[in-house]
Amino acid sequence: MANIIVLLSLITLTSFHLMFSSGAMPLQDFCVADPASTARVNGLACKNPASVEANDFSFSGLHVTGNTSNPVGSKVTPVTVSQLPGLNTLGISMARIDFAPWGINPPHTHPRASEILTVIEGSLKVGFVTSNPDNRLVSKVLQQGDVFVFPEGLIHFQQNVGYKNAVAVVALSSENPGVITISNAVFGSNPEIPSDILSKAFQLDKSVVEQLQWKF
Repeated sequence: MANIIVLLSLITLTSFHLMFSSGAMPLQDFCVADPASTARVNGLACKNPASVEANDFSFSGLHVTGNTSNPVGSKVTPVTVSQLPGLNTLGISMARIDFAPWGINPPHTHPRASEILTVIEGSLKVGFVTSNPDNRLVSKVLQQGDVFVFPEGLIHFQQNVGYKNAVAVVALSSENPGVITISNAVFGSNPEIPSDILSKAFQLDKSVVEQLQWKF
């Protein structure tokens, strides 16, 4: 009898784990984000349904070419819950990425989402790196109409490998996927990570690390 109780308990715990790891089921039609709310929840509180309007579910701007005149030569135009409140609790978002010739979207991660990318114009070299200990680079050059997926949390990048502008559209499995650009996080943290730590981690002279920190 005791063994049966233990088995049933394990099945119950496993079921709860699977249920919560795949996301809670919606309990209402929608939960439009209310950024003015002071409620502390894992996400954003819901706006009063009586005050919800069509604009809460709409975003305009993905037809506009992003300004790529910056050091990396790319521009991300996000459509997350910050830009489109109606995405709150829906577990999806998207973005447009514009690339100047040979521009890059630097190595970065999305801590809360997987990403699927479609090339709309041009050619892109894309890739991600697997986790320790292998740290294997999985990379490919994509052409117009090609699709590539980046698993959740893994470091990944894109590069325009052509002499013309390139455009991609991505979808992400979270309304608030987050983004951590590796170089900015490591060398541009506030306050700074001590340079002696970075010097040892990257096997660089401390003066080189300090120069990188100054840039970021």
